[in-house]
Parts: sequence; structure tokens; C-alpha cells
Amino acid sequence: MKRLLLSVAALTLTVGVGAANAECGDITIGEFSWQSNQAMANVDKLILSAGYGCNASTVAGDTVPTITAMIEKGQPDIASEATPSLLGDVYTNGANEGRIGQIGTAISDGQVSGWYIPAYVAEAHPEIKTVEDAMAHPELFPSAEDPSKGAVIQGPQGWGDTVVTAQLFKGLNNPNFVMVPTGSAAALDGVIAKAYEQKQGIIAQYWSPTSLLVQYPMVRLEMAHDPAEWARCTSIQDCPDPKPNYWKLAEMVTLSTTAFSSRTDIPEVHEYLKTRSWTQEEVSKVMLWMTENQANGEDGARWFLQNMPEVWTKWVPAEVAEKIKASL
Repeated sequence: MKRLLLSVAALTLTVGVGAANAECGDITIGEFSWQSNQAMANVDKLILSAGYGCNASTVAGDTVPTITAMIEKGQPDIASEATPSLLGDVYTNGANEGRIGQIGTAISDGQVSGWYIPAYVAEAHPEIKTVEDAMAHPELFPSAEDPSKGAVIQGPQGWGDTVVTAQLFKGLNNPNFVMVPTGSAAALDGVIAKAYEQKQGIIAQYWSPTSLLVQYPMVRLEMAHDPAEWARCTSIQDCPDPKPNYWKLAEMVTLSTTAFSSRTDIPEVHEYLKTRSWTQEEVSKVMLWMTENQANGEDGARWFLQNMPEVWTKWVPAEVAEKIKASL
């Protein structure tokens, strides 16, 4: 019943907004496969639609293919949440060619990715603090296929973090471990949840902020970051000779095509995107609600707008805020 009511509300909002004001025109927003982006992309969609009269829509896709499409085809117009440092030459070349750039900040305190182990493993083995420490103990992180070897759980293809995990694993060159890919964000979450519930050891690629790390406390393994090596090889999928290297705290930004940022008819939309910025704590609250209610990104966006006005009303003028409130 809850999902039905939300769906009816969504239909009402879409129809009402579309008829209200169309001078902003069409705006497409990339929607990726993880919760924070799904929530943030849909918040942007609803605010741009209800508050600014845009015909805003989301376009589903993974990170690298979407950013590539923005650069090569000019669509979608916006990526609400992206990490340029994880995109390697894809983003760097596009930015240097003047086809894509940063239009705003997505999460003010950034994102941190890495390899994570369950908190109960870290507590039982306080000597394990770094990636190298963990890789010295394959028996604590056994592979389901071959328990004589340890396993590192990799994210799905199409994620920048998945490229980094593959290059880090290759650089470590540890024959006592295997890398285990997952086919989707849901599959990655499922592997972690299952291991946690069975109190098994696991090393998994993950990031924060996420609702999963609220449900299942994990500890990020430490390792040095070399920016030169990162640019040379760590973030480059086809680089053949990576050295062990790790993530740093990543800047989370909003990207747009140059064609979109050059539009002179929507200065108020550009100003919204420059002003709008989340914190990790704010995003985590929305993601936790989405997880607990098995909600999608649009459900989460509407819950956020209804329940956290103290956050988003700072992003828009008062008259725009009133339009958004009236649409909910």
C-alpha cells in the first residue's frame, strides 16, 4: 500500500509539474546504480521539475558509460554525483577537450572508497589495519569456491572503484588470494550481508557514505596513496603494470556537459546546482530510510523533501521552496 501511494503521488507530481511551466525545457540526469546517486539524481529531478518548471528526467546507466556518453553525445546533461578522480582519462580527456566540467559540489565532505573488513574481524584481530596485513592472512577471508585461498570481493563492471580494485589486486600479485567479481550493486551488498550475518571473514570493495555500512559496520583497511601512480596506472583499466596503490578521500562533484553549462536561458538552474550540496550524514539518513523501506531513488527523494526541509530549503529561493512543498 505504501509503495502504491508513493507511485500515485509521483504520477500526480509529474503531471502537475509538466503542465505548470515548460520554459526551462528538457533536462536529463544520469542515475547510477548505487543508492546515494539514485537519491540525489531524483532529488534534482523533482526540484528542477516542481521548483523551476523543467521537464527533468533521469537516465539509468553506470558511471563510465554515462560519463562517456556525456562527453561524446552530450547526453545526459547532468551527473548529480560523480568522482572525477575515479574516472581516469575518460573524464580528464573530456574536460581538456572542453566537453564536460564541474558545475557543483555533490557531497561537501567527499567520499572514501577502499577495501573493507567486518568490524568483528577487526576487533578480533587488532593487528590487521592495512591491506598488506589482511593479505597476509588468507585463512581469515576464505574464498567460497576454494577455501584454501583468500578472496577479495570486487564490485560490478562499469564502476570506477571496480577498476581500481582490479589494478590494486593485480599490483599486489598475491597467489594466496583470488578476486571474486559481482554482477551488480545488489549482488555486492548481498555478499557482504550474508558474510556478516554468518560472522564470516570477508574483504570487499566498498565506499562511504552508504546505508549498508550503517547496517553492517565495516572497517576500512589502510594503504598509502600515490597520486602519480594513480594517474599513471591505478585508475586506468587497460594499464598493464600497476603497482599497489590506494584511494584517497575523493571529491564528490556534480558534472554537466559544456552545452548544458553554457545555456544562457536557465541561470537560476545553474545557480541551484552550484548551491546544492549534501553532507555524508544527510545522504546516509536518506539511504537508510530507502533500505529499511525497500524504496527506490524517487521514493527516497520524495521522503527527503517531505522530511528534511531544513536541508534543501537552503538550496533554493523561498518562492521556489513553496512551489516544491505544494507539489508534495
